[in-house]
Amino acid sequence: MRRAIELAARGLGSTSPNPIVGCVILDAAGEIVGEGFHQRAGGPHAEVNALAAADGRAGGGTAYVTLEPCNHTGRTGPCAQALIDAGIAHVVYAVGDPNPQATGGADTLRAAGVEVTAGVLTAEAEAGNAAWLTSVRLGRPHVTWKYAASLDGRIAAADRSSRWITSPESRADVHRLRAESDAVVVGSGTARADDPHLAVRGTEGVTQPLRVVVDTGASAVVPGARVLDDAAPTLIAVADGVPTDLPDVVHLPRGAGGLDIRALLAALHERGVRSVLLEGGPTLAGAFVAAGAVDRVVGYLAPVLIGAGPAALADAGITTITEALRLTITETVRIGTDLRITATPEER
Repeated sequence: MRRAIELAARGLGSTSPNPIVGCVILDAAGEIVGEGFHQRAGGPHAEVNALAAADGRAGGGTAYVTLEPCNHTGRTGPCAQALIDAGIAHVVYAVGDPNPQATGGADTLRAAGVEVTAGVLTAEAEAGNAAWLTSVRLGRPHVTWKYAASLDGRIAAADRSSRWITSPESRADVHRLRAESDAVVVGSGTARADDPHLAVRGTEGVTQPLRVVVDTGASAVVPGARVLDDAAPTLIAVADGVPTDLPDVVHLPRGAGGLDIRALLAALHERGVRSVLLEGGPTLAGAFVAAGAVDRVVGYLAPVLIGAGPAALADAGITTITEALRLTITETVRIGTDLRITATPEER
């Protein structure tokens, strides 16, 4: 199963709005004869790819799958039936399918006489598929807030200069995060200060994420801005009633201090976005935290002290220490000269 989880991760950034799924096929003697993963939305599912690799040797064998085999016909056929037709005797899966349109695969397999084992390495498989699971369970995209800061928590100096606090290796790693995301979101402050490009660089064949600028008053993104080039699709989110001549605009209701974050996420979800990388500055990050809409935090901390200057997070609706959003650290990694810390919010 751990190998199936590794295979599933290869589909990050290219399967949306579908989940990432990996599958390993063992023959009747317990030897691996096929591996596969869901490579792209609309393409064959992991089980079908693994069965094709097994090339007729799956009969009487076992399939290890990270997600309960689907039980419906969409752009591809039901994987539960494909496993039955291949003569698989035992199916082991990690996570039950919460999608009401696709669930029921385990019951179909059992009805056909296939032994089914559920719940193997569930936590690991859910972590890898967090974006899709969040979208199904909560009806909104999964949000990762990424920031880069000095060791004392500053994202820029007092004069607002910030290039570069972190190492080249950290900046390259951010492009990996972008490549694994459906959308990259920044606010008007970042748009004005940095004129960011937001597209993925340094990776061939990547599916470029949707570039989203939260520009409430339609004043930060101007003609000629780098985010308006043809390197990747772009969406500008502005407040209801605000006129603009910019292309690809969505009008949304206002919220506290800016746009309604929940309305923004709903609009992105309707466009098929299942994972968001929030790269906005402290104001937008604070709005997301205040809305309870941050599912993961990835911080790049550089071994440098700045002192004065903006902090990584502005007003997040927290007024006393008892309201603080506590995090559980899930990973710490050295990236170049920096430390990358990944954490997830605890229940408040």
